[in-house]
Amino acid sequence: MTTRNYAEDSKALLRNSLLDGLHDLLLDRDWAAVRMSDVAAATGVSRQTVYNEFGSRYGLAQGYAVRLAGRFAGHVADSLARSVDDVTEALHKGFGEFFAGVATDPLIASLLSGEAKPDLMKLITTDAAPIITTAADRLAEAFRQSTWLSMPESDVVRISRAITRMALSYIAMPPEGDRDVASDLAAIIAPAIEAARERV
Repeated sequence: MTTRNYAEDSKALLRNSLLDGLHDLLLDRDWAAVRMSDVAAATGVSRQTVYNEFGSRYGLAQGYAVRLAGRFAGHVADSLARSVDDVTEALHKGFGEFFAGVATDPLIASLLSGEAKPDLMKLITTDAAPIITTAADRLAEAFRQSTWLSMPESDVVRISRAITRMALSYIAMPPEGDRDVASDLAAIIAPAIEAARERV
């Protein structure tokens, strides 16, 4: 392992540890009650270390949300690998796992409960670009690496961003209890992917 890789790995480990600490704190308290010093204490580092990594309390929340977006893309990527030659099933599983994760995530729960939290709402609306980029880029890479899903690059980019934006729209307003929204979204997006495959 090179010195550079070691430094990058150490930084990633620290970042994930801090985000894990935030996650654990949010299981017991609302986002409004979480301070940077709380995250530092939960992780065993100094408060300055948390500030150095995220810059601000808002940056901490943004980092958490970006990681959550990456995990959503990971769900879809894993589903693509498991559901070979069945686009609809792959999307259904990916969206389903995402919605299940969002339903139990403490930061999302904090966003949707109690007093309004404009800072968290900005993360998925006006300041959503980092989240969209992270998830869309990872989805696009999953499509490119798939052994059975070949599409023109322009379609890969377009479809990846569309999937991400659709999923993001359901965070502020969760799926209706009487609908299988994962199935609905899969049924909408799958034909676009199938059409793109025919253009290769």
